[in-house]
Amino acid sequence: MPDRDAIAAFLAAEFPQTRCTVLSVEPGGATVAHAVGPAELRPGGTVSGPVLMAVADVALYVAVLGAIGLVPLAVTTDLSIHFLRKPAADRRVVGVCRLMKVGQRLAVGEVTLYSEGLDEPVAHAVGTYAIPPGPRA
Repeated sequence: MPDRDAIAAFLAAEFPQTRCTVLSVEPGGATVAHAVGPAELRPGGTVSGPVLMAVADVALYVAVLGAIGLVPLAVTTDLSIHFLRKPAADRRVVGVCRLMKVGQRLAVGEVTLYSEGLDEPVAHAVGTYAIPPGPRA
């Protein structure tokens, strides 16, 4: 299965608009980070919900690619998120994904989001990816 560098190169080529960095890919999971800038903040000096959802989705995508190979058409079919506390505006958002099930057609995982360096999670997401039919990479 692809390693961190292969998945990072794949994202750079196929999904260049993401601002997430792949930190690690391991069996059954992955960790990504997203640098926070002024454009990601909403009133009150907190990281916006869409940024947190994007980090959760990318973390899940990276974990799925680590499990099934570089399958570009694996897509999100469901993503639900619970915002737990205010993220720090001056720290990267880190998403830690753990795959719960990888089947032939669906993969399900959970992502815990943190402000980098802090122990308390800022959000928790659960999502499902559809895996297209055909051979896996």
